[in-house]
Amino acid sequence: MRVGGNMTTRIQSLVQDSQWDNCACCREGYRFRFETGWLSCKSITKGLDNVSANDMADGAEPSRRDFLFIATGAVGAVGAASVMWPFIDQMNPDASTRALASIDVDVSSIEVGQAITVKWRGKPVFIRNRTDKEVEEARLLRSPTKDPVAENENRERCAPATDETVLPLVKASENWIVMIGSCTHLGCIPVGLSGDFGGWFCLCHGSHYDTAGRIRKEPAPRNLEVPVYSFTSDTTIKIG
Repeated sequence: MRVGGNMTTRIQSLVQDSQWDNCACCREGYRFRFETGWLSCKSITKGLDNVSANDMADGAEPSRRDFLFIATGAVGAVGAASVMWPFIDQMNPDASTRALASIDVDVSSIEVGQAITVKWRGKPVFIRNRTDKEVEEARLLRSPTKDPVAENENRERCAPATDETVLPLVKASENWIVMIGSCTHLGCIPVGLSGDFGGWFCLCHGSHYDTAGRIRKEPAPRNLEVPVYSFTSDTTIKIG
């Protein structure tokens, strides 16, 4: 067997009065004679394995056994990953689910003052074409409401609840407004174009929202949420 310089020195320090002889265990090997008796080459090999780690720390070159350990570990890791991947991949949403992550809505038929409700990710979404008067009334409200933060996914988290921040950063018209159609109290669906402020009114518990979706009368604690949306054309809104 071949050993590096550092390893040879260490073995020689362990061997006293060494002598070479034919080894019965492998015929072509050798054995050392210690003071306590004879050791076969297999015993010496086992001893070398025990010190190989320290020799590596001392800068000795990696042995063939070290290489086999590393290669076996790498192959095992790749094999485990290949076995687990089908189970991990099946947890990803299928193509039909990913397709529903965003929807395109044609709003060309919605006249000024009208609104529609569409379904997105299992939730109702209000799309409303506000009149100029409704927009102006929403702008006049500058005092803080119960929820002073615009619940708008298109804006910064702490954006104030003004009529401007209810809209996306890039808009085709400020008359359009898009809201998640779930009351922030208990998830009921408010009625549009109604209530004390002309926005939405929850028949279940009496919450009133204005035309910017801001809560004006309790018990709802927060403004209506605004999903991520954008105008891909003058008549098409992409939600999600």
